[in-house]
Amino acid sequence: MKQSLFSIVSNTPLTDSVYKMVLSGDTSAITAPGQFVNIQLTGKFLRRPISVCDYDAQTLTIVYKVVGKGTEQMASMTAGETLDILTGLGNGYDLAPAGDRPVLLGGGVGVPPLYHLAKRLLALGKEVTVVLGFNTASEIFYEKEFQALGCKVFVTTVDGSYGKKGFVTDALPEDYTYFYTCGPEPMLKAVYRTTNTSGQMSFEQRMGCGFGACMGCSCKTLTGNKRICKEGPVMRKEEILWEA
Repeated sequence: MKQSLFSIVSNTPLTDSVYKMVLSGDTSAITAPGQFVNIQLTGKFLRRPISVCDYDAQTLTIVYKVVGKGTEQMASMTAGETLDILTGLGNGYDLAPAGDRPVLLGGGVGVPPLYHLAKRLLALGKEVTVVLGFNTASEIFYEKEFQALGCKVFVTTVDGSYGKKGFVTDALPEDYTYFYTCGPEPMLKAVYRTTNTSGQMSFEQRMGCGFGACMGCSCKTLTGNKRICKEGPVMRKEEILWEA
């Protein structure tokens, strides 16, 4: 974990409620796709945890949805403003088990952390399929960005207004070697039940401290309680213990 000041390069809307923010700063603590950052906002007691969408040696890209006062405050920020950010938080995706044809499944704001993961898998010579799930056509983002990387991309919408009608599980390819996913818990449960290979799941969870001290985001697994912010947010399919 590292605390640094980042400068906003750009902050642009992707949909009515989803924004892409590019920041300049020290990203050296970020070591794996699927990690998150924790952002301090003026006047707010708790930091806001946001998944890392993309990064390189000098820049950090986050994609976030306006859901409350904190993210509403972020949406109003402009280039040149600075943010105090904790980086290198959480356990990211492990690329080693991917096999030759991994599939990436993202739902809503679970889509962003899959972007850098796709870049890394493609760099290893993998054939990457991406399935993006949204409620309706107006909520879709990053379809073209994944296509530009060279991924095979499928989009599902619950109302059928774009792509395949249904959920990400309705567009699973027949032939894949491993899966990676991020999204709301009902989606993760459906992916768990539907997939026929091993895989890794990134959980969305309200957090207090964001680095394992407060124990506020603990969940039960087959090997005991684990903290989403520390041992997660990425967990292996085989270790998840779903509560009724």
